[in-house]
Amino acid sequence: MTRFLIVTLLFSCPVWAAEWSTKPGDIPLSTEELEALAGRTLTFYDNGKSKFSAGGAYSYTYASGESAFGTYSIAEDGSVCVSYRNGFGRCDLYVFSDDRLILIDQKGNRFPVRDE
Repeated sequence: MTRFLIVTLLFSCPVWAAEWSTKPGDIPLSTEELEALAGRTLTFYDNGKSKFSAGGAYSYTYASGESAFGTYSIAEDGSVCVSYRNGFGRCDLYVFSDDRLILIDQKGNRFPVRDE
């Protein structure tokens, strides 16, 4: 059991962050832009909502209305890492692409954010 926990922690750590699958023209958000996420809610086209609160609290509300809670931090590589209360975690890279905000996950999937 201990080995499983150690392996899980190692692979969920931002140190193991993926090489980001960016496209030509993608501009990662600056540190200042990432810090400005505090107090904002980003809505995606599937109606999911990421809420970044001051102090590092985070929630994701699915279109169904269910929510997952955790904390977020900005990693050295400019990604935003979330540690969920259930023990899972993820890091995502936010970029501007053709004047649109896009979330890129560690698998390279791209999720555009709706304009506010």
